[in-house]
This record gives sequence, structure tokens and C-alpha cells, in this order.
Amino acid sequence: MTGSSGLPVGASFRAVVPGSTANLGPGFDALGLALARHDVVELQVIEDGLKIEVVDAGAGGVADVPTDETHLVVRAIRRACAHFDVRPPGLHLRCFNKIPHARGLGSSAAAVVSGVALGYALAGVALDDEALQLAAEFEGHADNAAASLLGGLVVAWCENGRFHAERVEPGTKIRPVVAIPALKSSTDATRGLLPQHVPHADAAHSAGRTALSVLAMTTRPELLLAATEDRLHQEYRASAYPASAELVRTLRAHGVAATISGAGPTVLALTTTGILPPECDVEGFDVAELGVDLTGVQVAAQ
Repeated sequence: MTGSSGLPVGASFRAVVPGSTANLGPGFDALGLALARHDVVELQVIEDGLKIEVVDAGAGGVADVPTDETHLVVRAIRRACAHFDVRPPGLHLRCFNKIPHARGLGSSAAAVVSGVALGYALAGVALDDEALQLAAEFEGHADNAAASLLGGLVVAWCENGRFHAERVEPGTKIRPVVAIPALKSSTDATRGLLPQHVPHADAAHSAGRTALSVLAMTTRPELLLAATEDRLHQEYRASAYPASAELVRTLRAHGVAATISGAGPTVLALTTTGILPPECDVEGFDVAELGVDLTGVQVAAQ
């Protein structure tokens, strides 16, 4: 049976999308890294209506996940379908969410990227540069979205209202470790803690360390500690997650290239061993080594 849009009722697709960590210290809104913790979204075309099943919501709990048109995956699907003038008669989604919500691990960007990718699949179109534009418009910056879309290490920027990103192959010696607290954080709220202006010296410092970060993340991991030093945003937002900020300071004092992951409160440690120093107190944090996802979002028909 075929719906009025021409899409066959019963057609189904499965998207697997990685989470991400952004900034990597000084690279505010510019650097992102895809992490091997994935959300899975299964989509089936139905005769009419919208049905959403949230099978697991990671650390977020199902109560805070909408099951109507406001669901972020649905909004992204609708946006991509509108771009291609595709109108599915009805949608049934099953969401298996393993990326913790509101922890600085790119859960929102992953949801948007999975929705955009599924919209492309419904249109029968391969992912292209416009997919990043559609996804990044939701958040106003492309670092997390580009990482989830492309995998690996990404350098993202915006020019004349258009979002761009280049994928860079990360070094094989880097073994990210995340320390995830129970505390949640709002990106909008933490951005509100940032000043309108920063000292010129801090801006120059950030430019140099961001460039150094790309080198450290690709071929020179011994430079990671210096490369991840930030003066642009982390200390301004430390009051929103004091335990995370203190853990970053402690880890760095022990020689570990630690940063706040995205808008926090998760702590990212860019190690070459996959373990944290035993002297560092991680009580209250869920600590895990996460591999680097090298492929980005994957969509297949079912």
C-alpha cells in the first residue's frame, strides 16, 4: 500500500547516531569529536498519525522526553522532508537512547542528526552538505552536529549564515574517558553565564591553543595537556557545575588533558591509556572509556 505522498506504507529505516563532545577545551563552537555511545532510531511509515515509543532515555529518564510533534527527532524529520517536499502519511518511531540527556555529550545534536538522516532516507537522497546546514540550524552551531554526522574529529565554522565543517582523522592513540555526573545542565543556561567581551590576551590564547588542539588530536598526543587549556568559557561557567570544574582542575594537575565536555557538566579526559589517575576522586561520577566513532550517522532500510 502506498500513502498519498507516494511513500509506501510499511517502509522502514534504522538510524544509528553517535554522541559527541565539543570544544575540547579552547575550541569553543569550533571543535567536535564523535564518541562511541549511540542512539538508535527506528522509523516506519504508517497510514496516518504519529506514534513515538521511547524505549530507553539513557540517563534522562522517559518522563522528560516528549512523544508528540515537539520531539526533536520528529522536528528534524519534518524539516528534512520539507526541504525535499516529501510528506509521509504517518510515522512510527522507536527511540533507543543511550546518550545521556543534558550532560554535554551531544544528545540534542544526535537527535537532530538522526532525524535529518531519516528525512533524507524517506526522500531517497544520500546525505550531502545541506544535511549539516539543516541539522546545525537547530542549535545555531555546528560542532556537535558535524561530529555526529561525519564521525571523527571535526572543525566547524559558520560563514554568511551557512554552516560548514571539515572532518579530520583523529590519532589512534587517543582514548577518551568521560566522567558523567547525575547533575544535568542546560546549554542555554550556561551560555548565559558567558561574558559579552573577553580580554584580547585570552582570545589570542584560545586561537593558538585551538590550532594546537588539531595537531595534538591528530599526530602529537603529547601536546594534549597544553592544547586543551582554556581561558574562553570554562571558568565563566564553573559555578553551574562546581564538582565538574574541580575534577577538571584536579585531573589537569595530575597531567591529564581534561576539559568540560560541551556545555557540561560531563568531564572529558583525553588520555592515551583509557584510565584516570587513582589519586583523583571521581565519587559521584559515572566514569567510562568511550571509543572515538569514526563513521558518523548510519542509516539503512529495514
